[in-house]
Amino acid sequence: MSIPTEHVGSLPRPMKLQQAYAAYDEGKITWTELQAEQDEAAADSIRRLEEVGAPVVNDGEQRESSFATYNLTQTLAGTGLAPNLAPDGQFFAIFDDGHDRQLPRITAGPFRYQTYASEFVEKNVEIAKRPVKQAVISPSMMMLLYPLDGEIPGYSRERFLDDVIDEAEKDIRKCFAAGAVRVSVDFTEGRLANKNDARNPWTGRNMLQDFIDLNNRLFDRFTADERRDIGIHTCPGGDCDSVHSKEVPYELLLEHMFDMNAGYFLIQCASEEDRENVYRLCGKYSRDDADGVPQVCFMGVINPLTPDVETAEQVEQELLAAAKYIPGERLGATDDCGFSPFSSDVKPQHGSPDLARDIAMDKIAARLEGARRASTVLDSRLARA
Repeated sequence: MSIPTEHVGSLPRPMKLQQAYAAYDEGKITWTELQAEQDEAAADSIRRLEEVGAPVVNDGEQRESSFATYNLTQTLAGTGLAPNLAPDGQFFAIFDDGHDRQLPRITAGPFRYQTYASEFVEKNVEIAKRPVKQAVISPSMMMLLYPLDGEIPGYSRERFLDDVIDEAEKDIRKCFAAGAVRVSVDFTEGRLANKNDARNPWTGRNMLQDFIDLNNRLFDRFTADERRDIGIHTCPGGDCDSVHSKEVPYELLLEHMFDMNAGYFLIQCASEEDRENVYRLCGKYSRDDADGVPQVCFMGVINPLTPDVETAEQVEQELLAAAKYIPGERLGATDDCGFSPFSSDVKPQHGSPDLARDIAMDKIAARLEGARRASTVLDSRLARA
């Protein structure tokens, strides 16, 4: 038995790249010059992941404004936003340290992606020596671009959602066509949907089931064999070393999340106070047959929000604890979240984003070695059984 292991997506952007994003917003450099900085950071990310032995790699999202807006705008400041999008949408999240992240607002149809994640995959497969994965945004996050109440004249909510699903399907299929072997769908809004934050009105609308239903409309467009390599990632946020919904009881999400017919799940757990309960819940609610595909639980064994590097022994013990509740053939290892999902993030707990990149590699190396050790122990147990 070999416990599969996979990272979520993002790595901290070098300070040089973050400064280039800012310079581009200020008109001091060209798009071509920004792309050159992105490409350099992307190649370095892939090289580092390969050097520590990651079985699947990507560019650490160095070319993306954020995990949630790569498809809509070139930068977090809104440079390159489509003409039918306004910058003053609702907050995606308000984080515990007080900062927030805001989404655009759609003003007219049709809804179309400006950038497909396959553009990153195409570049990455040219330089990677190992298989490439890609993270994409969920339809449920895009759902939040539409006004909560009322409808846009000439562009109904249902027509918008149809467009969202069409674009999300296209995004995933283009990634596979470009050479990706795995595609994970970011679903950090899942836990946040249960927060009911008065400052952020959508969180009080009981939208979790709407999110799940919409995402299943996407998964319904793929066969069981295709969905084996399409995942869902969940976490309580991870930006500027802060979270947005960790106080929300995890079971409120986990008892429903596995209703989505994804083939695998990347599940935040390392930063939970009661990790064993998360393992129990995942074992209880994950399915061995989700419309034809067994659901693999990649448990978070690394906390990207702290500079403290986990040991391989700690990772090994956590995976062995998880194996008490999750069948070995449906157990994997991951990090709690991307290491820096937004392109502007100085990683305040780490000292600098450049130091955070080094720490991220140490953490990933510990995950890989810990998963190898846990696999050996589980193999030994099977041999004695």
